[in-house]
Amino acid sequence: MNFFEAQDRARRSTRRLVVLYLLATASIIVGVTLIITLALAGFSSSTGGSALLPLIEQQAPLIAGVAILTTLVIAGATLFKTSMLSAGGGRVARDLGGTLISTDVQDPLRQRLRNVVEEIAIASGVPVPEIYVLEQENGINAFAAGFAPADAAIAVTRGTLELLDRDELQGVIAHEFSHILNGDMRLNIRLMGVLFGIMVLGLIGRIVLRGGRYSAFAASRRNRGAPAVLIIGLGLTILGAIGVFFARVIKASVSRQREYLADASAVQFTRQTAGLANALKKIGGYDAGSYLQAADPEEVSHMLFGTGSRLSGLFATHPPLTDRIQALDPGFRAADYPVVDLRSTRVARESMQTEHQRPAVTSGIAGATAAPSPEAVVESVGNPDQQQVEFAARLRATIPDVLYDAAHSSELAFLLSVALVMDRSGRVLDRQVSLAHEQLGEQRARLVERYFAELAEIDTMYRLPLLEIAFPALKRRPPPQLGYLIELAGRMIDVDGDIDLYEFCFYRVLVSSLQHVLDPTHRPRRRRAARKPVREAAIELIRIVAHHGQDGDAAGETAFRAGLATFGDWAGAAAYETDSDFSAFKLDKQLDMLIALNAEGRQMLIKAVSTTIMFDGTLTTTEAELMRAICASLECPLPPSAMLRPNP
Repeated sequence: MNFFEAQDRARRSTRRLVVLYLLATASIIVGVTLIITLALAGFSSSTGGSALLPLIEQQAPLIAGVAILTTLVIAGATLFKTSMLSAGGGRVARDLGGTLISTDVQDPLRQRLRNVVEEIAIASGVPVPEIYVLEQENGINAFAAGFAPADAAIAVTRGTLELLDRDELQGVIAHEFSHILNGDMRLNIRLMGVLFGIMVLGLIGRIVLRGGRYSAFAASRRNRGAPAVLIIGLGLTILGAIGVFFARVIKASVSRQREYLADASAVQFTRQTAGLANALKKIGGYDAGSYLQAADPEEVSHMLFGTGSRLSGLFATHPPLTDRIQALDPGFRAADYPVVDLRSTRVARESMQTEHQRPAVTSGIAGATAAPSPEAVVESVGNPDQQQVEFAARLRATIPDVLYDAAHSSELAFLLSVALVMDRSGRVLDRQVSLAHEQLGEQRARLVERYFAELAEIDTMYRLPLLEIAFPALKRRPPPQLGYLIELAGRMIDVDGDIDLYEFCFYRVLVSSLQHVLDPTHRPRRRRAARKPVREAAIELIRIVAHHGQDGDAAGETAFRAGLATFGDWAGAAAYETDSDFSAFKLDKQLDMLIALNAEGRQMLIKAVSTTIMFDGTLTTTEAELMRAICASLECPLPPSAMLRPNP
C-alpha cells in the first residue's frame, strides 16, 4: 500500500465514521424526542397521561423544537471540540500533561528521542513535529496528534523514554510517523470531536437529573407529583450511556485495523522487526503495561501506540498485544514476555553515553546515481524505508554545528530561514544582504550572512531538511513575527523582480508549513481531477517544469509531451508555450488549486512532474530538490534520498 492508497483508505474510514456518526446521532435524537413526548404525556394535566396521539399533535411544534435543539447540541459540541483541537497536535499533548522538549535539552534520553524523531522526519520528508514527554506516565506508550504533518506533535510517556533502547524507540516512533503519513492522525482528531458530540448528552442528562431532584422534592411538598424534568434527566442520562456505547464501538472499529497497518509500516521504516516487537514485548512484561494513569486515557485511547485503558473485546481500540507481536515474530508465545522493571532505566542511560555527540563535517553527502524511474518516485512518496532512514541519519549528523544549533533556537531559526531562501548563485546576493541589514539590523544581518556562508559550503540537499528541523523552533514565535518572516522571505526571493522556480517552491514550503500557526482553521478542500481549472493548473505546472528544466525550446516541448503522456486522455490536447516569463503569483494560485487534488489526482501529477524533470536521463541536486519542494507544496512528502542516492 503506497502513500496515495493509504490516503484513500483514510478517507474511506472518514466516510464510514460520518455514516456511523449520523446513525448514532439520529438514534439519539429520536430517543430524546420520544422521552420528551412520554414525559409530556405522563404529566400533562390536559390529557391525564392517557391520550398520547392527541398530545403529539398538540405539541408537535415543541417536539420538533426538541429534535432541532438536540441536533444543534450534538453538532455544536462536535464543532466546539474540533475547533479546540485545531491549534494542532501540541494542544492534545499539553492537555494530557505533556512537557515540550526544550531546544537546549541536555538530558541524554531526551536528546536521543529528539535525534530519532528528526531522523525519521527527514527520511519521511515532513517537518519535524513538536516533541512532548508525559512526565507523570510510567507506562510504555506514545501517540501522534494533529490535522496535518505541519502541525503534528509526537508525545511519549516517561516509561517509553526510560525503558526502551534506541532500536525499540525507533520502532515506536516509526509506528507513530506511519499514522502521520497515512492520514490516520487527522481521522483521530475528527474522532475526538465526533465522539465528544455524541457523549455530551450524557453530561447534560446528569446535570438535569441533579436539578430535577430538587424540583421533585419541591413538587412533592405541593402534592403535584414528581415533575417531568426528573424523567427527562434520567432519560438523557440513559441516552448518554447509549451514546458512550456507540462512541466506543465506533472508535474501536475504526482504530484496530489501522494499528496492524502502522506496525507493518514501522517495520518497513526500520527493515527489522526486532525493535518494534521488543517494545511490544516490554509492554507485556511490564507491570504498568501501556496504561495511562495521570491523564484521562479514554478520550485518546484510539490515538495511542498501546492500549491506554483496560477496555477489551468490542471496545478495544487495539488488537490483542500477543497478536501484534506474533504478526512480527510468529514464534512468540504469551509465556515469553520479559520481566521489565524501572531498574532498566540505568541500562537505557548507559547506552546513551555518546548519543548527543555529532561527528564533525568532512565531505558531507554528495553525488548521485542515475535518476530513478517516475514509478519509483511515486512509490517513495510518504513511504520511506530503512535505507532512507539511514541516509537521513547521516545527513542530520553531517549538518554543520552552527546551522544545526541555529535550527533549534527560536530566535536563530528565524535568521536561518532567511539565509535559506537567499540566492546561492550570487546573482542578487548583494541586494539580499543589503535588504537583510535594512530589515534586521547590523547584528542579526551578520548572523544571516554567517549562516549563508555555511550553507554555501554544503550540498543543496541540506536545505529542506534544515528547514524541516527548524519548524518546531519557528512555531514558538508569535504569529505576527511569523507573518513578518514570510513577508521578508518573499521580498528576498523577489529582490530583483525575477523569482527563480526553485526559490519560489522552497519559499512556498516555508509558507505552507507555517500556515496553520497563522490560520489554524485553514484546510484545503479536496477536488476531483476532472475539474477543468484543476486540469489546466496541472498542465501549466508541467509546462513550467519542462521550460525551466531543459535546454532549448525543442527539448522543453519534448519533456512537456512526455509528462503529459503519463496523464493519458485526462490532459487532452495542450499547447506548449515557449514564453520564458515565470509568474510566481500565477504558480502560487495553481498550487493552491492542485493541493486540493484527491489522492488519485496527486499521484498522477507527481508521476507527470517527475517524468518531465528526468526526461533527459540526468538529475542534478537542484532538480531533485525542486521535485521535493513541489511534492512538499502538494502535501506529498518525498524522502531526500528518493531521488538522490549517496555514492558507495
